[in-house]
Order: sequence, then structure tokens, then C-alpha cells
Amino acid sequence: MKKYLSLVKFSHTIFALPFALLGFSLAVKSYEVSSIPLLLLKVVACMVFARSAAMAFNRYVDRRIDSKNPRTAQREIPSGVIRPSHALLFVVFNAMAFIAVTYTLNPLCFVLSPVALLVVLGYSYTKRFTALCHLILGLGLGLAPVGAYLAVSGSFDLIPVLYGIAVITWVAGFDIIYALQDVGFDQEHDLHSIPAFLGQHNALRVSTILHVICAVLLLVAGYLASQTWPDLSLGHWIGTICFIGLLVYQHTLVKPNQLEKVNLAFFTTNGIGSLLFAALFIVDLVW
Repeated sequence: MKKYLSLVKFSHTIFALPFALLGFSLAVKSYEVSSIPLLLLKVVACMVFARSAAMAFNRYVDRRIDSKNPRTAQREIPSGVIRPSHALLFVVFNAMAFIAVTYTLNPLCFVLSPVALLVVLGYSYTKRFTALCHLILGLGLGLAPVGAYLAVSGSFDLIPVLYGIAVITWVAGFDIIYALQDVGFDQEHDLHSIPAFLGQHNALRVSTILHVICAVLLLVAGYLASQTWPDLSLGHWIGTICFIGLLVYQHTLVKPNQLEKVNLAFFTTNGIGSLLFAALFIVDLVW
């Protein structure tokens, strides 16, 4: 179990899970829902199954590339800790489990489940032909708040969609920062990324633009939420300000040719930001 949790970087669930919980809470605030604990368990299960399938598939597809990159050569499949065939079986199990759980939610979630899998699994191939792979990764995580809202409501709504788009720009922006580590390797092996295509300086500019868009979307969505639910206090605004502040902070940590703090910018600031934002917003919605 420990090997497979490491394979899918289960700790990185901290990026998408808070936004999934936010989408769930927005729907519960809007609709009368029975059996909330059971429904929440199903939503969390869907997110974990879909993300585990996506990460394991990415490791399976990239196993030969990872074996050539010194930064990734010790991952579970290239190092022989997990066999490729076993990783693929793990993908199939999680994908089927995801579809099975969506069947118990509502017809719309079940019908859209293959589309969600196509996005999160298809991302693994995008770096082979487009530098926009960061946005596809963002799209995969951006499905979390929208999907969780759909699980409760069975219909779309503007506010969770705005938060979903905000997640797309947020994830794409920090994934560009993370990809700075592999510029030379990507160029040498004909792999596509914004840093490999535009260079480090311009890639950081693109990342900044994406995060500015993310901040604007969060402010707009927060305003619409306050208009929809006038009883909201300052909690969701404090969470929004904290999140935007951490976005700004991570851009002070990484400079071209100064990548020592990439992991701090990538994992710590984004993990703390998503947790703070969602926790404060959810508490505001509930109380």
C-alpha cells in the first residue's frame, strides 16, 4: 500500500481535495440534501479514485522518460519497485471504481464520468505534442469543484464553474514553475512545456499572468457568492486574500536559474493556500 500511495503521490491530493470539498459545500448550501455524510464519502471516493488512476497512468506512460531523467529515475516504476503491468492494473481498478461510484450519485455524473477520465488520463500524452499540457493538467484538477457540485445538485452553476476555471489557471501557473526544473531535459528529448518552448524568463511571465487571472476569478466568484448568500461573513474573503497572498509569495521564491526553492513554491505554498482558502470558506458557509 505504501508503494502505491507513493506512486500516485497521495500527499498531493491536498491540491484538489479542498476545492472538491468547497464545491460540495456550495451545493449543500444551495440544495436540501439528505444523507450528507454518505454523499460526502462518495464525492471524496470519486476524487481519490480518479486522481489515483490519473497519477498511476502518468507514471506508467512516462516510465521510459522517467528512467532517463536523473530527477525522476528513482520513481517506483523506473526503479523496479512496482511493475508496469501492476501499475496498469491499478489504473484500471481505480477507473472502474470511479465510474461505479458516479453511478450511485446521479445520471449526469455517470454519463460524464468517461469524459472526466479522458481528461485526467489523456493529460499524460499531451507533453508529447503541445506546450499547453499545463492547462490540461489544470483542467483535470479544475473538474474537482464542478464535479463535487454536480454530485449533489445534478446540474451546473456559475459559481462552482468559476472556481473550476480558477483552479485551471492556478494549477497551470504553478506547474509551469515546477517544469522549470526540466527545461534542458525536455528540449533534448523533444518534450513540450512552456519553459522549454519560451525559456525560463518568459515562462515565469506566463505563470504570473495565469495567477493574476486566477486571483481575478476568485474575487469575482467570491463577490457572486456574497450576493447569493448574504449571510456570509468575512471568512471567505479572508481565505481568498490568504490564497492570493500565497500566490504572490511563491513568485518571489523562484527566479530564472535560481530553482532551489521550487519545491517550496510548488508544494508548501500551494498546499497551505488551498487548505486555508477552502477551510475558511467552508466554515463561513456552514456557520
